[in-house]
Amino acid sequence: MVISAKLVYFCDMDIINVNKTKAILKKRSVYVSLSLAFIVMMLFFPNEGKFPYEYHKGRPWMYETLIAPIDFPILKTEAELFAERDAAAAKVVPYYIYDETVAPLQQGTLAHMQIRHSIPSDMEKELAGVLEHVYETGIIPDNSDLPAGRTSYVIVQKERRATEQLLQDLFTVSSAQQYIKSDIKLNLPQYNADSLLALYGIDNLVQPNLIFSQQNTDLLHKEAMDFISPTKGMVYSGQLIVTEGETITAEIQQLLDSYKAEYEISYGYTGNLWQLYIAHAIVCIVVLLLVYVTIYFVNFNILTESNRFNFILLVVLMAFLITVFARRLDPQFMFMVPYAVFALYMMAFFRNKLVFPIYMISLLPLLIISENGIELYMLNAVAGGIALVSFSFLYRGWLQFLNSFIIFVGMFILHLAFRMMEGGVFDAANYTTIAFIFCNAFLVVAAYPLVFLLEKIFMLVSVATLKDLSDTNNRLLQELARKAPGTFQHSLQVANMAERAVLAIRGNSRLVKVGAMYHDIGKINNPQCFIENQAPGVEYHKGLSPQESAKEIIRHVADGVEIARKHNLPQIVVDFITSHHGRSQTAYFYTQYCNNGGDPANTFDFTYQGTLPTAKEQVVVMMADAVEAASRTLKDYSAESISKLVEGITSQRINDSQLAMADISIKEINVVKAVFKKHLQEIYHARIAYPPKKDGNSKRDVLVNEDTE
Repeated sequence: MVISAKLVYFCDMDIINVNKTKAILKKRSVYVSLSLAFIVMMLFFPNEGKFPYEYHKGRPWMYETLIAPIDFPILKTEAELFAERDAAAAKVVPYYIYDETVAPLQQGTLAHMQIRHSIPSDMEKELAGVLEHVYETGIIPDNSDLPAGRTSYVIVQKERRATEQLLQDLFTVSSAQQYIKSDIKLNLPQYNADSLLALYGIDNLVQPNLIFSQQNTDLLHKEAMDFISPTKGMVYSGQLIVTEGETITAEIQQLLDSYKAEYEISYGYTGNLWQLYIAHAIVCIVVLLLVYVTIYFVNFNILTESNRFNFILLVVLMAFLITVFARRLDPQFMFMVPYAVFALYMMAFFRNKLVFPIYMISLLPLLIISENGIELYMLNAVAGGIALVSFSFLYRGWLQFLNSFIIFVGMFILHLAFRMMEGGVFDAANYTTIAFIFCNAFLVVAAYPLVFLLEKIFMLVSVATLKDLSDTNNRLLQELARKAPGTFQHSLQVANMAERAVLAIRGNSRLVKVGAMYHDIGKINNPQCFIENQAPGVEYHKGLSPQESAKEIIRHVADGVEIARKHNLPQIVVDFITSHHGRSQTAYFYTQYCNNGGDPANTFDFTYQGTLPTAKEQVVVMMADAVEAASRTLKDYSAESISKLVEGITSQRINDSQLAMADISIKEINVVKAVFKKHLQEIYHARIAYPPKKDGNSKRDVLVNEDTE
């Protein structure tokens, strides 16, 4: 009978799989989503020609001798640009504004002093002239007041005109005072200049009339830094760039980089645009086709679930669009894009065997769009691989930052390897790239919380949500433990058994645990109806007809769905509630009904109106639920009796076509049965009975059991 049941099961599964495959291939929503993704990719695909040569410094030129077909400027290297920017940053040109009010004010002060101190007229006249001269030339503060990093000249704005003036041609306060004293000594030798000038306080007449402007200095400095030419020299049409077999040096690489930049600009827009569009279309189709084929062969059930399929397409599109926009801003920014977070987004909702292939496909546009495509592809492939492994262990609190550090180390070592292949020289540009890689690793953790928004948008269930739902301290499970303690303990046992079994067939263990914990949640509404919750002496079903008892028992499925909806449990958890009995019967009350003379054809009143399990996780919970409940009725827990129990329940589920819609093979069912048998044998192992011990006082025998010690 068992062999016959297996053959029927195989035939049913073959028919179901064929029909399911046909239904998937005809599913229009899949093709609509793929078409929309294709349109988006085509709209944002950069309209640039692809440079036909691949080259690296330190390697030979593998193509024929290259002669410049067009004129193009020679681009400066990043190191040269950084050096010029550093030089400009260190070169500060002070900006001064001429104050027209200082000189007249000090001349007026001199006139008052002449009257108050009776300064000789010839000296007063000489002082007025020399003051006019120094103020006309310009007086700046002493050297201690000048900005750091100044040049040998300054900018002076007088009225509306700004001119450059040598610093040595201007007066400082000290040099102006000394100049006045020297002039008096030279032109009026009959006076003791030092004594008279000190007596009259002439030094106080010397005040700066060139006022330093920090705002204009900073603006001038910024313009000087921005006005750095990105090119140096030209290569003209017909000029030799590199010969066949020649080793590519830094100078040749600079010429090739310059030619590549000009090629992509010129040929991208002036060539045959239709030809370019066709090429882009082929690339987009191949990427999307690879996504489709990967899903089909790894888990084609995803193609039947629009939300999950559309989520994967969105991740692929996000990786593509962020690549395009980062390149438009600055190709260097592409080293900062945290592509690995896309792998983590998918890992939150899908099995690992699907995540990494899809992630690698989503990185493919890097090879085409980016100038450093190979390096960027490899760096982010490593980052994604590390993230998928390390994030499984380092996902709580500060450990997430340790995760980022590990990603950075992996990317840095690979980047170092690429630099070593090109000569091993590090310059300012390389250090900037390393800084971008560090930001990349940090942003992987910073951008991960977006997964909770995606979870809500696409109505998916993340790993974090499953962990929260499986926490026995949450409100709903606490209510189950309080109102139906027997059911709660039963659910824990089913969860342990199902989790262990589903791991053996590479299923989703977190999902199975949650499904098992909530599958009987409906018993909260009427716990005494079920024997595991009945208090001693309570006989709930006494006086009820078999039909009435069956109705009360069956109702816990509908009650469970209602409670799940009320507490906003995800649909994927609700599916465990509706499928854990499938369309099976309440065998005890049906048998009682038939024995009492009922019509055996009347099975409807005793049949659960749930859904048949479709996923292997649902099948495991259904079988674990039945096996765990039935195991409590065993009198003998030998290996033979446990094996007979598990085999009988499994065969009954197959014979009743409860697994007809399930995506599970006979091989996997056999593995699950073996795990169940081993699990029950370990739980119900033999206990050691201790010999009686004589009590010295009461002379009574005390039987000590292992569990009471």
